Amino acid sequence: MNAIEQGLAKGRDRQAENASENAVISSAPSQPLPAQALDEGKRTDRWLLARLLASLGSPPIELAVRDGAHVATGTPIARVTFDSRATLLWVLRDVPLRFGDAYSDGAVTIEGDLVALLEVVNEAGRRAGGERGRLTQRVSRALRRRHVNTLSGSRDNIHHHYDIGNAFYELWLGPTMAYTCAYYPHPAATLDEAQVAKMDHVCRKLRLKPGESVVEAGCGWGMLAMHMARHYGVRVRAFNISHEQILWARERAQREGLSAQVEYVEDDYRNISGRYDAFISVGMLEHVGVKNYTTLGGVVQRCLGGRGRGLIHSIGRNSPALLHPWTERRIFPGAHPPALSEMARIFEPWDLSILDIENLRLHYAQTLRHWLALYESASERVRSMFDEKFVRMWRLYLCGSVASFTTGSLQLFQVLFAPGASNDVPWTRAHQYTT
Repeated sequence: MNAIEQGLAKGRDRQAENASENAVISSAPSQPLPAQALDEGKRTDRWLLARLLASLGSPPIELAVRDGAHVATGTPIARVTFDSRATLLWVLRDVPLRFGDAYSDGAVTIEGDLVALLEVVNEAGRRAGGERGRLTQRVSRALRRRHVNTLSGSRDNIHHHYDIGNAFYELWLGPTMAYTCAYYPHPAATLDEAQVAKMDHVCRKLRLKPGESVVEAGCGWGMLAMHMARHYGVRVRAFNISHEQILWARERAQREGLSAQVEYVEDDYRNISGRYDAFISVGMLEHVGVKNYTTLGGVVQRCLGGRGRGLIHSIGRNSPALLHPWTERRIFPGAHPPALSEMARIFEPWDLSILDIENLRLHYAQTLRHWLALYESASERVRSMFDEKFVRMWRLYLCGSVASFTTGSLQLFQVLFAPGASNDVPWTRAHQYTT
């Protein structure tokens, strides 16, 4: 069952639950209800909405039931409307997961800027935080089934997200097909300029030289490997377990005459072999799983053999926490943005020295804004490829991602490192910013 079929199955389950609840709510005779009953219904709806608003930390938004009650805090920046009390009750049972499903199904509508709405909800949640937030994390860890990142599990997780069609991603990633944070040398840079600048930024950090060998763990559609080969004269072996991405990368490299310099290997990072001058991973660590970090460090140590240097580029957090449950369940199964303390498990057991850490959080927010604009402009084509539910689901994912970076929920770390005994390390960072 592919990602879309799974989503539709979930929607049918939700509709069945709603039908059952509606049957109970609608069991009274069909004649008009007396005014007292209508008032009681509105009072019930208002109480439920107030409960939901309080659970979100009372952000400045309005919540409503269609043709019914509404509640608000302050001057609302957006209005969220539930199509029925049944939907509201269903969402209240598991807000983090079910709100996204209800929005995707069209049972929840939003008037106003979706990114701004999610930003104020995030900010209110951070203020409310404290012990309640820690308790929520503990309950989530205990109750939710996680998608594990074994060899077979990783392949299934990657297939769910990346193998839904290259044509879909081509609509909104731009010509570079880079599905990772760009680097904006100035705020007015275009998406394509910023993605190329990101590639140069990581290559300069690694101080790549012609004739060197590089191994890339998790190469996406392969554009970074081609950039390294074309502009820095290195030989690259790039590993990826997404069949669709590997096919696309191989065809592109062949068209551009780079097949002799770049080898794309459809295999798991755990099976990387050989010695290299540099190790690089951009946007893969989120899919590795903390339990496998020591294994990844062992692969790095084996690849570098006590010399060379490496760079890992990853979404992260300021402290350990789970990925949002709706995003993990519907979009990125098995994903985990790590805190730096968790990332240390890659380096410490293998005596790998961290040389430099850079946080590009706001660069990722800008990258996502550009993706979102392209996605919205292509929404009719996305709808024709899939359906309306898919359009809404991915809109929520992209908007939620923007809000997560602008409000500090997520970070973007670039960690430069080298074997502990290596003295082949730069004196300053000047090389990172000279062309």
